[in-house]
Amino acid sequence: MRWLALVAGAGLIALAFGAATHVADTRDGLIAEVITLMAGLVGVSLLLYGLLAGAARPAQRPMPSSPAPVHAPSAKEFTIGAAGLGLALLLISGLAITAGWELAALGSVMLLPMIAGSAFLCGRFLRAR
Repeated sequence: MRWLALVAGAGLIALAFGAATHVADTRDGLIAEVITLMAGLVGVSLLLYGLLAGAARPAQRPMPSSPAPVHAPSAKEFTIGAAGLGLALLLISGLAITAGWELAALGSVMLLPMIAGSAFLCGRFLRAR
């Protein structure tokens, strides 16, 4: 089944490249553009399926009888968290200076996962003390 997906995906990608040569600003050209986009999408999907299907099958591990020991947070984690918060502050302030507060607010929303992760690392270290 994987070989069939590989061959079909490669064929659809070749069809997409062939249809791309006929794209124009006419009715036939627009149909060729749709064929290019759809064949490319399905072809890449089938090619990835053929290459990656069943590549990583998790092995059955026995369940541990006791939970893993919890380690205390290290100063390295605190340093990484503080550096992440400092980098986020630097990036947001740079956006505020060069592009204005609106884009700085948008940048802070985009950096929110990094800020939350860095604050978690710092908070975890400070709570453990």
